Parts: sequence; C-alpha cells; structure tokens
Amino acid sequence: MATDHDLSFEGELRLDHLSALDIKGEHAEKFLQGQTSAQVSLANATFAPLTCFCTPKGRVIANGQLMKVAEQHYRLLLSTTLAEKLAGHLKKFAVFYQVTLEVRDDIALVGAGPARAAELTQAAGLTLPENAYLQANGNDALALRLPGEPRYLFCLPSETNELAAPSQALENAWRLADIKSGVAILDEAQEDHFLPQMINWEALGGISFKKGCYTGQEVVARAHFRGQVKKRLVRASASASALPAAGDSLCDENGKSLGEVVMSAFSGEGQLELLAVVATKAIDTPLALYLGEAPVTLETLPYPVERLDPEQLSAQLASQVSA
Repeated sequence: MATDHDLSFEGELRLDHLSALDIKGEHAEKFLQGQTSAQVSLANATFAPLTCFCTPKGRVIANGQLMKVAEQHYRLLLSTTLAEKLAGHLKKFAVFYQVTLEVRDDIALVGAGPARAAELTQAAGLTLPENAYLQANGNDALALRLPGEPRYLFCLPSETNELAAPSQALENAWRLADIKSGVAILDEAQEDHFLPQMINWEALGGISFKKGCYTGQEVVARAHFRGQVKKRLVRASASASALPAAGDSLCDENGKSLGEVVMSAFSGEGQLELLAVVATKAIDTPLALYLGEAPVTLETLPYPVERLDPEQLSAQLASQVSA
C-alpha cells in the first residue's frame, strides 16, 4: 500500500456541489422512514446519520446525511445535481403524508477547517461538535462534524455569510479530504448505478437492517445476508496530469473494465487519489489495475469494510457525548 499524503483542509469554502433538501410536516418522520435506509428516529438533532434513497431494485438514487432541524423538520444534505430530482421523486409520495419538500436555495453550505470553524460557531451561537456524525443547532445555523480529519459543514443564511472568492486549491483540498474519509456522496453521473453496499454504506452506518420496509429494502437486505455484493468502494492513487471524470474505467492489463471512478482529487504534483467502485475479485486477489496507462495503487480505507449498524454508532456517540 502507498504512504498516505500529509494534507489537510484549512480555511473556508462554499460547498456549491452540495444542497439542502428540507422535509417538513407532522408526518415527516413516518414519511422518511418508508423511503430511506436510515432509522429516522436516530436523527435527533445530535446524531446526523448517513442515509440513501433507492429504487425498487435497490439501486441508489441519491445519498447524503440526514439532520433534524426542529420538530417535524428534517434536512438532507446531498449532491446539488440530484437535489431537485430527488425532491420531484419524493413528492409523488409526500402528498399522502401532508409533507412538503423544498430545496433551500437561501441556505449557504460552508466547509471550514478548525480555526475558521471556531470563528463561525461563535458568530452563530453554536458549540462545535467533537465527533463525526454529530451536529449542533444554533441561531438560524447548524454545524456538522464530518468524518476523517477535523472538518465542519455549516448551514448558514446566505445573506449573512461573506465568503472569500472560490478557490480551486481549496475545492481540491476538500475533495481530497472526502476521499481520505472514504465517504462518497454520489452525483447524477452515478444515479441508479450502485447498491448501497457497493459504496460501503453499511460499513459507514448508512443502512439500518433493523428497521421496517423502505423502497428497495428487500433487495438491499438480500444482497447483505446472502453475500451477493460483487463490487466495493476502494480508495486508490495513481500518477496523472488531469483528473478522471466520474464513470471513467479502471481496467486490468488486458483493458477489461473492473471498476469505475466515483470522485478524484490531486494529492501532489502529477499525483491523484480517487474513490472507485471495483469488482471484489480485483480487490481480494488482488489484480493489477490501470487508469488509462497509469498503474493504480490501492490505499487503506479509514474504516473496516464490515457492517456497522447506525443504532450501534448512535449509542457509541451518545456515550462519548455524555462522558
């Protein structure tokens, strides 16, 4: 395995690649419970579970992180390219629960490193969450601690937030931190491509196998209990002068595709890291992989690829908070 790169995210960045989809109504929890892989009751304004929405065939339409804003009010953070599409899909069912869905264009999603996050929390009346997957609610603001290196995501009113000009270097650093965390938020290029387990969602606490039915649940559960998942998310590195596009192939020495790129970022001069969904036979053997003509090296993920129930993760975090 290659040596990890000593890079971290510092500063502040507007996360325009993400959007906030608000779900409101007296029966919002019941509505979401029947649509998403999360155990919705665990989203309690402290714990913000990962979740996904699937087709009846168990393929991920969109995935993201679920936050509870207030009673009868939830917020899903997901790819901007899928926000309106998912909202349109869910509205077909929301009418039966008297639930409203709105993509919040009036909210700024802001990523911040530790120093800048401390300044933002003071202004917003927040206390920074100490552990990944925990959130804090303040005056018209929310803060979320992300997994991996210390990084925070803030939901702030757009009109009160003054940000520096967009920076390609900061955007790359944010993507690189996402890759190092092993968490892939899919965009429209990967819609309806993968079972949740193919992006390691059950290893990240993103699937509850203890809840009742939701769309796609039967297929997702069968794949888990029968061991039918033949592809997995990997973290890898390669030499390249340009970033590959989502969906570009990773191939064996004969040019046969064994996987596809999900996201990538530069990790140094002429070097990149990526997350890709790859056939398990290429991981377990392992087989030589190539991105174009460049050899690909598998890197270590920061978590074991084994089932982690969100109920267990929530209990662990609750005990840490109360300690």
